[in-house]
Amino acid sequence: MTQLHALVVYVPETHIEEVLQAIGDAGAGRIGDYSHCFYTTLGIGRFTPLPGAQPFVGEVGIEEQVPETRVECVVEKDMLDAVELALRAAHPYEEPAFMTWPVNGWR
Repeated sequence: MTQLHALVVYVPETHIEEVLQAIGDAGAGRIGDYSHCFYTTLGIGRFTPLPGAQPFVGEVGIEEQVPETRVECVVEKDMLDAVELALRAAHPYEEPAFMTWPVNGWR
């Protein structure tokens, strides 16, 4: 049996399809006989790039607001590293905001 983890990531709307495809292809969102299973909600990401940052959107020292999509899905523990690599490769941000944690599910 494989431990499941939850994955939550925030993606600018301009790149949502690319990121969903990449992380799904890497193994995120597999439930039974289904793949690429995600729950998404729209929101506004807020951040201020600090000195040394090379932001995809905005300028250093100026608060930015960007339409983003929150993506939630499950990932088998042994696929977490591959999913993170795919996420970082497809996501446009220098430092993508994401988190994972074990959930009460086994496969």
